[in-house]
Amino acid sequence: MRISVIGSGYVGLVSGVCFAETGHDVVCIDLDQEKVDKINQGIPPIYERDLDGLLKKNIKQRLTATTDFNRAVAETDVSFIAVGTPFDGKEIDLTYIKKVSEQIGKVIGEKKTYHMVVVKSTVVPGTTDTVVLPILESHSGKKAGVDFGVGMNPEFLREGEAIQDFMVPDRIVMGSVDKKGHELLEEIYAGFRDVPKIRTTNKTAEMIKYTSNSLFATMISFSNEIANLCTSLGDIDVTEVMKGVHLDKRLSPVVDGKRLVPTFTTYIEAGCGFGGSCFPKDVKALISHGKTVGHPMDLLEAVISVNEKQPFQIISMVEKHFKILEDLNIAILGLAFKPGTDDMRESPAIPIVQHLREHGSNINAYDPVASHEAEKLFGKHKIQYCKTLLQTIENVDVIILLTAWEEFKSLPGILADLSVSPLVIDGRRMLDKKQITNYEGIGLQVNER
Repeated sequence: MRISVIGSGYVGLVSGVCFAETGHDVVCIDLDQEKVDKINQGIPPIYERDLDGLLKKNIKQRLTATTDFNRAVAETDVSFIAVGTPFDGKEIDLTYIKKVSEQIGKVIGEKKTYHMVVVKSTVVPGTTDTVVLPILESHSGKKAGVDFGVGMNPEFLREGEAIQDFMVPDRIVMGSVDKKGHELLEEIYAGFRDVPKIRTTNKTAEMIKYTSNSLFATMISFSNEIANLCTSLGDIDVTEVMKGVHLDKRLSPVVDGKRLVPTFTTYIEAGCGFGGSCFPKDVKALISHGKTVGHPMDLLEAVISVNEKQPFQIISMVEKHFKILEDLNIAILGLAFKPGTDDMRESPAIPIVQHLREHGSNINAYDPVASHEAEKLFGKHKIQYCKTLLQTIENVDVIILLTAWEEFKSLPGILADLSVSPLVIDGRRMLDKKQITNYEGIGLQVNER
């Protein structure tokens, strides 16, 4: 099928590349000529594991990029809307969604064939039917469900695992206003034979996305609430607590004598908080949306409150050992909100670095892929962006681990060779505390040095 994907950011580009990989002819649309040129050269404008190879494989075969919006939509059968929907503190910003809908509507008005419009951007329940659909009808002069289709197909892509999540999905949710739209989506995803496909309304499809992200965010904040209580109580290590919880067979069932460990249990672990483009924004948006219909979301309010405070657990650990932060030399390991991506959005590293700088600390920062994004955000004042792990921890008083990159597991071995052991604060509890002389971690109380 001929597919146009509007918006070549994280969701749009990954979706476009993967649609091409599954046999469709795809054109990615973006206003940014530099981004379009990079894509056409086979150079991903974002970092995502395995995206580079898949883009090079498909570019100019089944995939192209363009700034020519009208032509791309006119020459395709289905348009996926994958533009940003930032949260402004009160509601999601639908500026891009509305503008794109107007443009698509005008093109549909000139087309003689049926065209399907599918929202893939994350929008609050009701948006596709009450915002996108009326705009399409108004600017096309045609009737949705008769002359063209309108659907909602949420993405469930984890940054760092997005290619795998698209190519091997656990479910495909397909919203549509009519039967023909569902059939077209079935055809697009026909290659995913053994994957559960949910045919539903657009509003329900939108709600599934928000509910999924809110559930995982709740699990993380619950784990961190327990971790902080363990710290306050003392003589309890939250990693041991969670290990005991995970062994419940309802969470990790035993099949044929072997224990299965579902990946969702990684959300029931303590850390320095969640970030990224999805969890914080989506939970806040759902809270706000609930208020507009007179339904306070008390639990989700607490989820956000716990998460916003969590990075300061790291600061408290530093201040427990060093009363004065000025001129303290600190290594920050990890800047992206999670491994496998260069995304700095809502990263726990942001409030931590800002607090330390404001109090005069000198920072060595290292992330395998996100240093360039961090430099855009922080600048260079009192921060040195290091090229290697070894360079980062040289002559520092404190090492703070904030992103669970696999590379950082080598830290205990490196520290063993140093004559002086700095304080290590493990914000992800990924290191063995027994292998490090001066260790602090989320959900663990230790005595001051």
